[in-house]
Amino acid sequence: MLVGRESERRTIATVLAAARVADSRALVLAGEAGIGKTALLQEARSLAGEMRVLSAQGVDSERYVPFAGLLQVLRPVLGLLEDIPAAQRTALASALALGPVPDQEPSRFAVGAATLSLVARAAEDRPLLLLVDDAHLLDAPSAEALVFAARRMLSDAVAVLVAVRPDEPGARVLDSLPVLLVPGLDMAAAGSLLATAGDPVARERLQRLHQVTAGNPLALLELCDQLERLDDLPPSAPVPVPEQVTRSFLRRVSGLPRAARTTLTVAAADPSSLRTVLMAARRIGVRDPTLASAQDAGLVTLAGDAIEFRHPLVQAAVYADAEPALRREVHRALAHVVDPTDVHRLTWHLSEGAAGPDEETAALLERVASEAAARSAHTIAMHAYERAAVLSLDPGLVPRRLASAGEAAWLGGRTDRATELLGEALSARPAPLLRAHVQELQGAVQLRAGSVDLALQILTRAAIAVAPLEPERAVRINADVVHAAFYLMDPGAAMEACRRIDRLLAGDISPATRLLGRSASGMAMVLAGAGAAGVDRLREAAYRLVVPDPPAAERFRLPLRLQGALWLRGTGPEREVVADTLESMREDAAVALLPYLLMQVARDAATSDRWDVAESSYHEAARLAQEIGLTTDFAVSVAGLAIVEARRGRAGAVAEHVEAAGELAARNGVRLATVWLAFAQGDLAAGSGDLESAAEHYTGLEELLAATGLSDPDQSCAPELVECLVHLRRGPQAVEVAAGFASRAAAKGQSWSLARSARAAALCADDPEPDYREALELHAETPDGYEAARTRLAYGAWLRRARRRVDARPLLVSALETFDRLDATPWADRAARELAATGETVQRDGAGTRVELTPQERQIALLLAQGRTTRQAAAGLFLSPKTVEYHLRHVYLKLGISSRAELAERFTGRGE
Repeated sequence: MLVGRESERRTIATVLAAARVADSRALVLAGEAGIGKTALLQEARSLAGEMRVLSAQGVDSERYVPFAGLLQVLRPVLGLLEDIPAAQRTALASALALGPVPDQEPSRFAVGAATLSLVARAAEDRPLLLLVDDAHLLDAPSAEALVFAARRMLSDAVAVLVAVRPDEPGARVLDSLPVLLVPGLDMAAAGSLLATAGDPVARERLQRLHQVTAGNPLALLELCDQLERLDDLPPSAPVPVPEQVTRSFLRRVSGLPRAARTTLTVAAADPSSLRTVLMAARRIGVRDPTLASAQDAGLVTLAGDAIEFRHPLVQAAVYADAEPALRREVHRALAHVVDPTDVHRLTWHLSEGAAGPDEETAALLERVASEAAARSAHTIAMHAYERAAVLSLDPGLVPRRLASAGEAAWLGGRTDRATELLGEALSARPAPLLRAHVQELQGAVQLRAGSVDLALQILTRAAIAVAPLEPERAVRINADVVHAAFYLMDPGAAMEACRRIDRLLAGDISPATRLLGRSASGMAMVLAGAGAAGVDRLREAAYRLVVPDPPAAERFRLPLRLQGALWLRGTGPEREVVADTLESMREDAAVALLPYLLMQVARDAATSDRWDVAESSYHEAARLAQEIGLTTDFAVSVAGLAIVEARRGRAGAVAEHVEAAGELAARNGVRLATVWLAFAQGDLAAGSGDLESAAEHYTGLEELLAATGLSDPDQSCAPELVECLVHLRRGPQAVEVAAGFASRAAAKGQSWSLARSARAAALCADDPEPDYREALELHAETPDGYEAARTRLAYGAWLRRARRRVDARPLLVSALETFDRLDATPWADRAARELAATGETVQRDGAGTRVELTPQERQIALLLAQGRTTRQAAAGLFLSPKTVEYHLRHVYLKLGISSRAELAERFTGRGE
């Protein structure tokens, strides 16, 4: 019977009521041990009524059993597995050991995505309540999967209630969910609780007891007849409630017979089976093991083969009170009697029973870690590898096991721990090839989630050191150096890597690695200004590298393998391979790889007429990168988004993006993001007519690029700076900037940069018409409508000033239509003013009435307009189908449409 708790009851009832009308809610009940969290979960279960209830109980002995908690939750709905996407089904079946381990190790997010899909599917039949008690004791992969799912449900008939002790390490994974702090009972409720449990307590004693326990229900019940022990304390003295309750339980334990106390210690180490506990107790010399007296003392409840401690504090107190030697002896005994096929439990007991190095146990731990990693239980793999290293008898095995622990930590999203473990692996004096592998991993960690400068240094050292030993690996690591140099905007480092790659490729290198090397060296040459030769290398290799399912060892390099193809900005069937790869990564829930690829797709879309695709892809990339701690990808994606929003005149959004990414980019050396943010601020100022400010931003950007030595014209804002300088009547400076850009564009030899160069030349020329015409011819070879419209606007404005109004009008009309279609409002307004000045009546269909969809709405609309089903869109965006339907309803209302056909027509008609 629940006493008091009216506020908490109302909150829980609200959560359940919302779920019944498809308004998903998640709530963490946080409080100290004994505060009544379990009672509140039981109350929720009693209120559930017709709802399907899924539940799990965190158990200390299963914290290192991969997905043990998730299996508890999902077991009743596993019959619906066939209803979720195939890739997710495979990942979940592997994680829960329901099927064979797949050839391609699933990402840790694939299991979370599958959990989301399965829970959402179950809720389609009837509302669902998901309860987890003692969630801080769940195995980490289960907790991560459940949080992943809970955060992404919006319009599903699902309520999630989780009870946790907030001060426990295992509680941190739940930090992103809403929290309800559960306080102690008030005085009246405390009196009612004690009266319900036995005789009423006198008011004076109740006041003292309430003061001492702060209303903790378990403490009230345990200490109500022990106030004399507390009377010696000053009234204001703090009393740690769990500590006092623990002492109370231990006093009961001390009154048990010796055999019962020892047997209870065995049960505290592993309460999964009474039979197993009794067998282990006999192995350590207990002649007649029993828990009957412990049950009589109210410490445990026995039901068949099941053992349940009265409270987790009892189990923790008994285990902690045992001498370390006894605990090790207990674990060794349990290792002899547990089911040998339960490898994770067996290994845990062997590990805890080891008093020093034990190679047999270390080898078994390594095997368990490998199996856990294959099931995406990377956190458990990390702990097992690390413990294996500690127990290793052979010092030569220590660095390998620490390196594996570091890699598992990185794959599990624990960047700081990965850095520590990989550092320990290097300190353990690994062999040269292993040292290179560790440095390769360190470089990957720093490049995606740390210092790009440090990543470049680590990867360069590794590439040089490993070249005489393993040229294939040296080529791959040098390709990573080029990748880092791109983020860092360091063409010098990129070209050094290029030269090393060229020397290595002169030897016996496999075709696949050769392609990677040629593509990476081509990118280095583009960065350094040898654009034409670099582009030739990219064309030779880039598209052949893009395969939806690369070798497992190359999965983390997939963004690099795709980057070259996207740099070519080509069209045709080759680009479809890039789209197929993106779709494959969505299906496989390759969340750690998606942000970088989405950023590149967005950058590509931003240099075409697909600005809405660019905006939604940048948003998604930034959201995913922030969620999983990929700071570099986050900074670059936000900076790219800032450019699109600047050209649309959204000053507030640009300021937010500069604040979100500017300091992060500077601190971590992500110069690419710094460059793009400066570009965005210049574009925003230019669009608003603040040419002085625009010129200042553009000049600063060009000086930064010059300081780095980067000569790729695609990163330059020189044409924009030229236009500002011309309008500011700084002609000589404009001519100088235009000439410098022209040489770089000519060296690269691609139409996009050559067209921009021709426009800059026209702005400086006395007779600009030939240059404008050349620019337009070159624009026709690229998909970038915005750049073509900027040229038409400048050309039309010159024609109007030259009193050739009839010639100016078609150019200005075309520019206006493009700017309006792209929602480039500042430039559309400027084109409209120029057109009106020719005497033309300006008609802007829909101008100023564009419907603003949220980033999530736009992502969903784009995917559905491309022909995907609701379930396919949900799987691709890691949402539930109901959440997709919720957003789709808003899209329909905002756009004034009512069907998928109208949606496709609306987006196709706008070129999106």
